[in-house]
Amino acid sequence: MTARSLAAVGRPHRLDVLIAGGGLLGGLLLWAMNLHGGPARLGLPTSLTLVALTAMSAAELLRRTAPMTALAIAVPALVLDICTGALVATVLMFTDVVYAAVLYGPASAARRIPLHSVLVTVLAAIALTALWQDPQVVMAVIGIALVTIAPAWTGIITRNHRDAAQSARLRAERIALLAERDRTQAVAGERARMARELHDMVANHLSAIAIHSTAAQSIDDPSATREALGVIRENSVQGLAEMRRLIGLLRDPKTTETAEEPAATPTLDGLDALITQARANGTSSGLTFVLDDARSPDGQGAGRTLAAVELAAYRIVQESLTNALKHAAPGEVRVRIARERGGALTVAVRSPFADRPGPRAPGSGTGLVGMRERIALLGGAFEAGPESGPAGRVWLVRAVVPAAEEEEQR
Repeated sequence: MTARSLAAVGRPHRLDVLIAGGGLLGGLLLWAMNLHGGPARLGLPTSLTLVALTAMSAAELLRRTAPMTALAIAVPALVLDICTGALVATVLMFTDVVYAAVLYGPASAARRIPLHSVLVTVLAAIALTALWQDPQVVMAVIGIALVTIAPAWTGIITRNHRDAAQSARLRAERIALLAERDRTQAVAGERARMARELHDMVANHLSAIAIHSTAAQSIDDPSATREALGVIRENSVQGLAEMRRLIGLLRDPKTTETAEEPAATPTLDGLDALITQARANGTSSGLTFVLDDARSPDGQGAGRTLAAVELAAYRIVQESLTNALKHAAPGEVRVRIARERGGALTVAVRSPFADRPGPRAPGSGTGLVGMRERIALLGGAFEAGPESGPAGRVWLVRAVVPAAEEEEQR
């Protein structure tokens, strides 16, 4: 081994040091008691058994940090040990080195070593049978198999179990991470949905309250003040009712299914009431509101739209009317909703564009963001901005939402 390879090996594992030390001490005790496995061969002195024992102990130190280097040291050490008397401690440490080479070595070595152990055992059996025709050959072959095949295949079985356990642990961790990410995304999505609903439900009423309370303070007219207070009261009551429905829905969604109060999810059938309320709220600002409902005038494409699509269209109109109350110049606000057979639901709200320094009532600035998010979740298109038309400069809000019919769901 070079100096660089020795530096790459690092310190031996504590367990490996114990195994190497125990094997060395055990081998020295057996050698001192003259307990050899057989006579020395090839005229070699039995003292070389200690050299083989020391080399095998050194290989044990590398069994985990450098398993292939340990095996390269252990094979010639075993050959030397067999030729000089064969200490049992040296043989046992060799089997552990083979086991460690399969368990901790590279995948290619783990595939080759068990096959090579079988090949070595078969060749040894053939050679012993040819040279030593005695029934004890069977016992010798069994001994060779215990030294080569048994540790190698034990190592591959242990390695397969270890790899399977590691793969299962990695899969479990990956599934846990995916589940946590899905949970986080679900929570974030639900929070965003609740924020949109709360904004759309409350902003309209609070904007009307702010506008009319300002008018009641600035106009010294008892009748105008009473009218403003009436609008304020009406919007306060409606806002509280919608907040109550939303809180009830969040606490227990099932309670709203049997409740006698109006459903918490508005539909396009409520646009007339929404326009009526906008007319009452916009009187003091010089705004008029017109609803142009052009959905299936021939009655052939009147399939009911999905609840999510109707809710999105309703909220788009509601938020657009709220923005008109806060920003639009005096004039006509036109709401048009259309749906052709097999086509998409189109919502367009045009309001007179006003180049004013600030709104009539303060806002959160998230109205357009919420509308764009609603339409994006349904796979539709949304645009909002100033536009020049025959009647002058207007602010146009336009949303196109795919509107599948209910009978297509099942």
